Amino acid sequence: MERLDDIDRQILRILEKDAKTVAKSIADQLGLTKTPVYERIKRLENEGFIKNYKAILDTSKIERSITVFSFVSLEAQKGRLIDDFLENVALFNEVTECYVVGGEFDFLLKVTVKNLDAYYEFAKTRIATLPNIGAVKSAFVLNEAKNSQHFPLL
Repeated sequence: MERLDDIDRQILRILEKDAKTVAKSIADQLGLTKTPVYERIKRLENEGFIKNYKAILDTSKIERSITVFSFVSLEAQKGRLIDDFLENVALFNEVTECYVVGGEFDFLLKVTVKNLDAYYEFAKTRIATLPNIGAVKSAFVLNEAKNSQHFPLL
């Protein structure tokens, strides 16, 4: 795997802002020709720097929804028990992000549901029923002040 050079970083910044930007437009912005830019994009994809392309949806326009951050701790933190928890959580459509964290809790889940009743049902029937759950604490998002999908490329 190659290291990122300045041109690679510039290409990644442009694609992060708008994944639909075509190679010709990127080439024009960088003062290059289309073919080497296209080849760099393909290399960045093949080497895994670009994992995939996504449309970021405005959930407020689709359906009323709330976001909840759930902090989960396990009763025991053994390898197989952690793996079991992660496998189960991966099956829950309501969980849009899951992080293994250090500190007071073992996991941070970002959960998106239609309303508080739906979160209560999710917490009661999905999370609380998993084996080895020690505690779950929830923080409800009141206002989304910043939601950036951009990675700070240095």
